[in-house]
Amino acid sequence: MSCRRAVLILALALANTAPAFANELRLLFTGDILLSRQVHEEWRRRGTSPWESLAPLFQAADWVGGNLEGAFGNSEGCAGAAGPCFAIDTATVPLVVQAGFDVLTHENNHSGDLGTAGRRETIAALHPAGVLALDFAQSPRFFQRGETTLALIAVNTVRGRDGRTQAIPSVELAQKLRLARSVASVVAVSIHWGPELVDWPSSTQRAQAAWLVDQGADVIFGHHPHVVQPAECVSGKPVFYSLGNHLFDQKYPQTKLGAIADCRVRDHTLRCAALATRTSPGSTYPRLADITPANTLADCAAPLRAGLVVDGVAIRPEPWSSELPPDGMALEGWRDGKRLWRSRRQHVLSLEQARLSGDNAPPLLFALERHASPLDMTTGVRPYVYAVGPRGLIARWRGSALAWPLLDAVTQAGDDRSILCALHRGDSFIAPDPTTRQTRVAAYRWNGFGFAGLDPAGTDACARRFATVPTGDAAKASP
Repeated sequence: MSCRRAVLILALALANTAPAFANELRLLFTGDILLSRQVHEEWRRRGTSPWESLAPLFQAADWVGGNLEGAFGNSEGCAGAAGPCFAIDTATVPLVVQAGFDVLTHENNHSGDLGTAGRRETIAALHPAGVLALDFAQSPRFFQRGETTLALIAVNTVRGRDGRTQAIPSVELAQKLRLARSVASVVAVSIHWGPELVDWPSSTQRAQAAWLVDQGADVIFGHHPHVVQPAECVSGKPVFYSLGNHLFDQKYPQTKLGAIADCRVRDHTLRCAALATRTSPGSTYPRLADITPANTLADCAAPLRAGLVVDGVAIRPEPWSSELPPDGMALEGWRDGKRLWRSRRQHVLSLEQARLSGDNAPPLLFALERHASPLDMTTGVRPYVYAVGPRGLIARWRGSALAWPLLDAVTQAGDDRSILCALHRGDSFIAPDPTTRQTRVAAYRWNGFGFAGLDPAGTDACARRFATVPTGDAAKASP
């Protein structure tokens, strides 16, 4: 290597490991990570970490994530049809921790390689080590960095051995994004999508990205094609369609190139760029490349979200910790930098502030939670109304499912106070049929003790709210 080339690489590495400003947050996210097959063999042979050259970069960042392909466990547990099965040795967990990862998303076509047992084992291996293994069911999960709250949602559209995927759009994903955007400063989506080895985003990826941004995503980290696809600014939000391979053993020249999403939070704004990585022929270990990718996101500046503040109390989600149970979430009330209270843990689906009692009354919180109910003898979506007090949330109404079994509900500004738009299943509590594809839309108004239904003419605006989420045959209804 020439002296000039060595100096250039060193300068690039130094420029990419130190934040530009002391009060700046730096968030990094990588593409696909493989810890089995030839990656595992090279680690055993070399005895050094795959991230030995990137550790200074990762450890200087405030938050680091990536997409983990495979599941922890023995290869004898490979499930389903034939094809690559990535069984990960638990001996590699310290490598992930030492590299500086805070989260590895575990929602892709290889997350189910070892079946349900492998999904459980992955959580059991990583969580005690302080690394979140995030799937769709747990999403969103939240991280607190100073005054910035980062929400992360993991989504997979590529069918694997266990067949598990998520549809875009969908009611469930819309709820997760609505919850995240209400309480977080930045909403990030990690998504497994697109055809393999195609270096340009498909029309499906573009349509899905537009929907995700419209529903609240502030930045999208894409993966699965195994090659880098160019990033774009979609409605003012950075979208990395594919970050390519980060740590992998594929041998095609384009699969040896990767990108790391490099996002900075400063002056209440999120800006992102990409750092190029390269893996040498005959190796699986990535390093920073001595090239600077074109910054297609230079003019893409996403303002931070204000979060949820009710009567001077900031409502924050409990930050993820390896010491917390995997299910449920607590909310915290903060004022002047001090935590006033913490709620009980509950399965919150969405949370909104609304003027349900009119502009001259204190705002209330409308929540959707998942609970069992004796009304229909099932665990389902239940609406709640809370007031916010100095000592916690005060339940004003605990409904079961309004007039019919509930799929989703959102508040919408009215002439003098908010109305509630509800998307119901097409069956009833008297003759329940959870498998029905039929739906009905209804509108309600808060009366101080519960919700009273509006006539069908009042549901037009509500029907438009749910028009982009396919749920079956929708019809207007009067409660």
